[in-house]
Amino acid sequence: MAGETVFTYGAPQLKFGAGAADEIGYDLAQYGARRVLVVTDPGVAATGGPQRVADAMKAYGIEADVFDAVRVEPTDESLRLAVRYAREGGPYDAYVAVGGGSSIDTAKAVDLLTTNEGDLSEYLNPPVGAGRAPERPLLPLIAVPTTTGTGAESTTVCVLDVLELRVKTGISHPRLRPTLAVVDPDLTLSQPPEVTASAGMDIVCHALESYTARPFDSYDRKRPEQRVPYCGANPVSDMWAERSLGLLARSFRRAVQDGEDRQARADMALAATFAGLGFGNAGVHVPHANAYPIAGRASGFRPSGYPGEGPLVPHGMAVSLTAPEAFRFTYQARPERHVRAAELLDPSMDRPNDPAEHLPRVLLALMRDIGIPAGIGEVGYTEGDVPALVEGTMKQERLLATSPRPVHPETVAEILTRSLRLW
Repeated sequence: MAGETVFTYGAPQLKFGAGAADEIGYDLAQYGARRVLVVTDPGVAATGGPQRVADAMKAYGIEADVFDAVRVEPTDESLRLAVRYAREGGPYDAYVAVGGGSSIDTAKAVDLLTTNEGDLSEYLNPPVGAGRAPERPLLPLIAVPTTTGTGAESTTVCVLDVLELRVKTGISHPRLRPTLAVVDPDLTLSQPPEVTASAGMDIVCHALESYTARPFDSYDRKRPEQRVPYCGANPVSDMWAERSLGLLARSFRRAVQDGEDRQARADMALAATFAGLGFGNAGVHVPHANAYPIAGRASGFRPSGYPGEGPLVPHGMAVSLTAPEAFRFTYQARPERHVRAAELLDPSMDRPNDPAEHLPRVLLALMRDIGIPAGIGEVGYTEGDVPALVEGTMKQERLLATSPRPVHPETVAEILTRSLRLW
């Protein structure tokens, strides 16, 4: 079969800068919206930000309700609750998500399931769900991130935990991409250092995974109807990943150490946006595939800085915990990319004698500096949990297909076992 010669690129409209969130009423009016649902979580709602966004819409004749029961790390149960609220309180003309990736992903699911028929389970990615595609267009969705990390404002993906199966999966379709991303760095000033660290590692891995992903032209040629948003590393996604890594190099540690550093916050917000514009098209691979079961099977860990009770391994933290070992595995597929990424992320670190160790060492030094746990053993996992984690990782077929090297259960088991204790 002939090799691929075509890559695709998609992105939402973008409004970036301090004070951008004050203009959302005007933006909604351009879409003809008159009744809107604002979707957020209790922690963000407590800051008063979502209500201020809702109140500001009145000047444009827009009525807004606020749903503030989003669960941090959404589940199928929490998404169904949000959908039920929207169906009972609607109809709405548009949705506004104010918060982290959890709020934005919840709003995507609400938008999908209030405009299209069927149950949530039908839309989940295979093999967990049927991978049903929406038949009708979605309503306008404005995504307003208050954490710097997920990139959910740029992507076509909604991520959730399926409680009965104890696995994290997602819904992926181009129609889930928000209509407009409003990125206001001032909204991230209240983000605790622990959240900044975890969400920031998500930015790091978004950039690194898209940059080292399987190249778009290494796939077999697709027919037009077979094209998906994640098409592999390509010249456009590479550009965004490189710019993101450069911003992270100068701002990440500063943003964790001093949350009032406005320049560092602005750099992190821009890095998250750039990384989202990259991985939202190239895709992510092994670290994210591992992260889904690590987060989905959490049972005995609760990080500081996060609201609520019960076990939780935040997504960005879960992604980072196997990243050093995952990039040791993928190094031989694209050595020059791994070395270049390490130099962008930490220009001050000398090259080790073994170039395969360059990127893992940069990551480990960063993780230690910002307080990330020293491996999956520190968030409650033991060697006896590895088989179940492997099973969960192998279900992430969409992500593993983007790996620059073929991934087998034995490979994942080795990565996870070596990640029990990183230092």
